[in-house]
Amino acid sequence: MVSLLDIIGPVMVGPSSSHTAGACRLGLIAHDLVAGTPERALIELHGSFARTGEGHGTDKAIVGGLLGFRPDDERLRDALQIMEKEGLDYHFEKTTLGEEPEVHPNTVRITVHRAHRHHVMLGASLGAGRIKVSEIDGYPVEVDGSHHTIVMVAEDVKGSIARIAGILSEADVNIATLRLSRKHRGGDAFMVIEVDERPADDVGAALRALPWVRWTHRIEKVGG
Repeated sequence: MVSLLDIIGPVMVGPSSSHTAGACRLGLIAHDLVAGTPERALIELHGSFARTGEGHGTDKAIVGGLLGFRPDDERLRDALQIMEKEGLDYHFEKTTLGEEPEVHPNTVRITVHRAHRHHVMLGASLGAGRIKVSEIDGYPVEVDGSHHTIVMVAEDVKGSIARIAGILSEADVNIATLRLSRKHRGGDAFMVIEVDERPADDVGAALRALPWVRWTHRIEKVGG
């Protein structure tokens, strides 16, 4: 099914929806993983991002996302200068993350640090501003930014999903999808919960208060 967005593209600053709008949204998700603007970031560009990204403004777009700017924010044009003025340590590298079709040509791996928070995210820009995050901290995930999303790492204990669902229900937050991955039974589990409503801050506090939750973050909706 072809949507109007696929035909005319998203509202954005920049010449290419893949290299700017999508790249900015990937930066925004990395921004939310550390709950704010990272102090340090390693941005590893693969494929087309590495070959032509600078000319299409991919570097500005990703940095703008890390700064919390959305794709239609005019400040994207000056994102690199703003980064330098703020004294942020962002470093770009060109790399090879695999072969097509397993790895999309517009792929980036972003490692972000802020205070005690540290996360590694792998994501791709699919065109027309659409994105897919496929890995967070070594766990396979599917995050496209079309919903408000809760990500968390928790011990793999019985009843954990029911308790989490109960907290969201009590807060009148409806679950759209819930995906869980784990490296082995009884170890840590990575949960991605897409919800229809933006969870309030006290929802995150209630989830973090659960004794078997390692960490949890809210990722804002970045596209539709």
